[in-house]
Amino acid sequence: MIRTAIVGLGKMGLSHLAILRAHPEVELVAACDGLGYLTNSLERYAALKCYNDFDDMLAKETLDAILIATPSKSHGALVRKAIDSGLHIFCEKPFVLDHAEGVGLVELAESRGLVTQVGYHYRFVATFGEAARLLRAGALGRVHHVRAEAYGPVVLRPKGSTWRSNRQDGGGVVYDYACHAIDLVHFVVGEIGAVSGVIRNSVFSRDVDDEVYCSFSAADGISGQLCVNWSDESCRKMTTRLSVWGENGNIKVDRQECQVYLRQPVAAFPELVKGWTTLNITELLPPEWYYLRGEEYSRQIDQFVRRVMAREVRGTNDFRSALSTDRVVAMIHGTLADGAAGESMQPPPRRGAFARLRQRLLGGAR
Repeated sequence: MIRTAIVGLGKMGLSHLAILRAHPEVELVAACDGLGYLTNSLERYAALKCYNDFDDMLAKETLDAILIATPSKSHGALVRKAIDSGLHIFCEKPFVLDHAEGVGLVELAESRGLVTQVGYHYRFVATFGEAARLLRAGALGRVHHVRAEAYGPVVLRPKGSTWRSNRQDGGGVVYDYACHAIDLVHFVVGEIGAVSGVIRNSVFSRDVDDEVYCSFSAADGISGQLCVNWSDESCRKMTTRLSVWGENGNIKVDRQECQVYLRQPVAAFPELVKGWTTLNITELLPPEWYYLRGEEYSRQIDQFVRRVMAREVRGTNDFRSALSTDRVVAMIHGTLADGAAGESMQPPPRRGAFARLRQRLLGGAR
């Protein structure tokens, strides 16, 4: 049994807590959060030992692993303490808000042989996994372009912001939404090498971006576009999709479907016909041992557990993989160039005349 604790009991933390408690190879020893009424309730009604101080929990509990699900700004400090305690670490995304800090943490964790993982759960959605499999096996031939998109209704008014829309705490839409789309590009077609034409705009937030658009380039001459907006109320919830074009057709994939268009059939894929083939999530999804909010959340925790049991230091979504996503985010923010880390994240630029005009047309300028 892997003796595990969790720190951070917000929406994602409570989801992770339920999954950890259901896993047959995990003993959830303790939880930690600063909200006393929450920890008191868990101790009273769930018989879970709780702490309000992370250092106190590390000092008193014998642990093998830790799951970190706190606001983004705290990840770096908590990860370092966990490494110093010799713990295997699952950290919610994004890895860290400072790329230079992430470089040091990756090297330190690897030097100590620790298993690490970051919560980019879309890699565990069966439709995206199928798209990656088909592309790696050459179904489209040479890939030449990819479009990554993420939209959702997070910030829809000027007031009532949360830590996610605070520059120092969450980092805005780039760290909260765009990082998922960037990680999927890395997973499905390969790592982004450069970004250009970056457009960052504040729709409602005061000091972070609510939307970002840019072009990028990846290996083997692949070009791409990134389009992200978390102030899009036309989406009921976060909607993430990839479109990939190649010599022999294209693939369009989201949470529900993987749609494949082939100019010519490929012998290695008899299930794919000339023209369109739609693969539904229900066809691709294997049975899951536990389901909460989506099978991908259970699948990522199960992989982390299996990697800890096997002492598999390198694996899907490890710290080094997540650092590649942080690197692209830093390039979008203009804090990383030519492979060198720059200054800390800057606030978004002032909106131009067109953006101000649009705001007036939509109901008054701020």
